Amino acid sequence: MANQLDELNPEIREEGLDTNVIVKKLPAEVGGGSKVFEFFLWFPFIVPGLVFLFMKINAQKHFDQLQQKIQRNASQIDNYLEQRVVVLQNCARLLDKAIDLDKSTFENIAKYRSGYNGDADAARNEIGGQIDAISRNINVAIENYPNLQAHREIADAMQQNMYLQREITAARELYNDTINQWNRDIFAWPTKKIVAAKNGYTTRIPFVASKEIKEQAKAVFF
Repeated sequence: MANQLDELNPEIREEGLDTNVIVKKLPAEVGGGSKVFEFFLWFPFIVPGLVFLFMKINAQKHFDQLQQKIQRNASQIDNYLEQRVVVLQNCARLLDKAIDLDKSTFENIAKYRSGYNGDADAARNEIGGQIDAISRNINVAIENYPNLQAHREIADAMQQNMYLQREITAARELYNDTINQWNRDIFAWPTKKIVAAKNGYTTRIPFVASKEIKEQAKAVFF
């Protein structure tokens, strides 16, 4: 059988390829074949059915624990976002600039931390984008007034801002790893997929960078 991917004769895309996260949740579904499979586990012998029932209980426990892990990972992102907002607030005060930190930002973060059940994944990305925009505004203000760069408190605040941004990036990677495990497991037939379909589970959306961030990443900085 020939190689499916041949590095010696590649298809070259000269214009490059810009990829994006597809914001679509796919449900875990099973057909009639799965029901027939379960039926024949019970008939004519009961033991295979009992074993499979035990496996389904373990699968449900796995999903329950995985959801708690996702919540913890998401909460870690929110904690860093919240800390970054505080740092940027302090920096804005030092610059004496009227930079508007939208009240809804804090309200949404509070919702996540209290177990908000809305589309928190998409909203969390939006909040992160808003905070990035605030950070850029502060950087522009500092660049316009070079003498402010020597201000120790401002320098410390911006250093904290950079540190927290790195921590947010690391926390998002950890979150995406857990989301990837969830998305993979709900389609693992038979046990996990049957349990997922029964509970109406769907795939979850990983972190998505904002359009503004992607456009800036393509810019020439030097």
